[in-house]
Amino acid sequence: MSRKGSKLFVLQEDGMFDKLVDRHGVTVFEPLPNTRCIGSVITQKRLHIALAIFFLTLFLFLGRSIQLQIFQGNHFLALAESNRYRIEHLIPQRGLIYDRNGILLAENIPSFILTMTIADLPKDVNERYTLFNKVSEMAGIQRTDLDLLMTQFSNTPTEAVPVKRNILFERAMQLAIEVKNFPGFHLQTSTLRRYPQTITSLSHVLGYTGKMTSEDVTKWSEQGYRPIDTIGKTGVELSDESLLRGKSGEIITEVDARGKELSVISRADPVVGANITLTIDSEFQKFIQTRLTTTMQAVGSTRGSVVALNPQNGEVYALVSLPTFDNNLFAQGIEEDTYQKLTSDPDQPLFFRALAGEFPSGSTLKPIIAYAALAEGIISERTSFLSTGGLRINEWFFPDWKSGGHGITDVRKAIAESVNTFFYIIGGGFDEWIGLGVDRITNYASRFGFGKPTGIDLPSEADGFLPSKEWKEEVKGERWYVGDTYHLAIGQGDFLTTPIQMAHATGVIANNGLDVRPHVLEKINDVPLETSTTTLESLDSYSLSVVRHGMRRAVTDGSARLLSILPVSVAGKTGTAQAPGHEKYHSWFTGFAPYENSEIALTIIIENGGESTDAAVPLAREIFYWWFTER
Repeated sequence: MSRKGSKLFVLQEDGMFDKLVDRHGVTVFEPLPNTRCIGSVITQKRLHIALAIFFLTLFLFLGRSIQLQIFQGNHFLALAESNRYRIEHLIPQRGLIYDRNGILLAENIPSFILTMTIADLPKDVNERYTLFNKVSEMAGIQRTDLDLLMTQFSNTPTEAVPVKRNILFERAMQLAIEVKNFPGFHLQTSTLRRYPQTITSLSHVLGYTGKMTSEDVTKWSEQGYRPIDTIGKTGVELSDESLLRGKSGEIITEVDARGKELSVISRADPVVGANITLTIDSEFQKFIQTRLTTTMQAVGSTRGSVVALNPQNGEVYALVSLPTFDNNLFAQGIEEDTYQKLTSDPDQPLFFRALAGEFPSGSTLKPIIAYAALAEGIISERTSFLSTGGLRINEWFFPDWKSGGHGITDVRKAIAESVNTFFYIIGGGFDEWIGLGVDRITNYASRFGFGKPTGIDLPSEADGFLPSKEWKEEVKGERWYVGDTYHLAIGQGDFLTTPIQMAHATGVIANNGLDVRPHVLEKINDVPLETSTTTLESLDSYSLSVVRHGMRRAVTDGSARLLSILPVSVAGKTGTAQAPGHEKYHSWFTGFAPYENSEIALTIIIENGGESTDAAVPLAREIFYWWFTER
């Protein structure tokens, strides 16, 4: 028993309290049955364990504090600063596009963009769900679109991402009032690209702009592009994107924890993109589009291309591909059903066939074959062969197009009348006569630019195709026969060219070997670009003059006599190329004018248009006439 004050503590043998009594022996406190006092719980061993847990927890908190403040301090400071500041991306006005005569081809009209900043959205899921419902109804979009944007741009939470583009002024004014009550959403000024001309064939040339995809953002972020930007997708809009885009501006503001703007820290205004002038003559383009459409309807064709360029400096006056489309549909945000209709059209209106279409050339390749034979010394300008209607090798017969043949034929007549027999012999040989063979034919074709892009300053140009013995053995599992060389010598078989390649090669012939890269960009902010020309020294001037004379005779008394009535001297070559299956032949013409000092090279292909004299040549006459009399 022990005493403390006036109370007595009655202890058991194990040291625990039994009961508490006062000095008169009256029980003051007695524990309930089967209970123990606290003194019996905190033993020395348990105290040591408790202290160990305490100090371990303290050590962990201290270690974590050191990690956050010392080792990761800069990282979290940056996060804190990013939450404190907002950078508003100011979109620059895109440069304007004009044709060679100053006619406006691409402009900007005012527009607005509704944006979302993920970091400023409510953190509460239910609150954000309610907000998304209101915004989607207001903007006329699906709520799931907002969820998708959060997923796509989760790595850039402080970046404004576009929710809806191309909001016109009246609607934007309504949204400007409502959006103030929606945290994380803002209305920003922008512009909408518009192509005012009704010349739809310019759509392939100009291309169009479109929104940045998440892949685009990743690819172009180092060049300063942001999700809110638009970018050139095709045509000039793509190839001259760096000129047209301009330089973005930005406003840096300080915001509170709810993303509300407190103050403007700095502002850098955007720089307007460069205005560019093209070599294209839009009135010429319009005329060709109209007349090509009429010609195609007359011969039952639905596809065709025309290329017109200046062989002396490479300026492209017209690039027409039909069918075509309206690029305003894409600039404004094309509807899914409209896009599906375009892509499912068997005539492929989105396909820029003047640059990317690959076709057998037919007889338009014959001037190149004639030049190669002259340059190699296989023939001279006086060499003649007898055309009796074709050549027979064993059981195979290779015909002329004219029944009974063309009689005695030299190289000029062979070009003028497109005599197959002459080109069979100089291409593949006959009896004791040794021809060029496939290797030399493709070598010379390559010198004139076939089998590779011309380098025109537009995207999506195709290569064309030059066949070879090795290619046929590898791909078709067959050896190369002399008949293959005969077909190649008249522009048939596996040889393929694009209309722009044929126009370029025609320009090289017209200018006595002067090789000029075709281009459509003429001026940047009214400053003319320098034209780079190269004389192909490997080409023989005399041989080229013989070929040109043959092409002139094609107009004066050959397959293109319809052009002889023009008020200017024209040289040219017709071609009728086999099409796949049982379709009608492709109708070709390529030529230049004036003959003495050419200023325009013209190439036409009307797919499945039939004989060139019925389709391509009459159209060439109209185009040459307009250029030299009505322009």
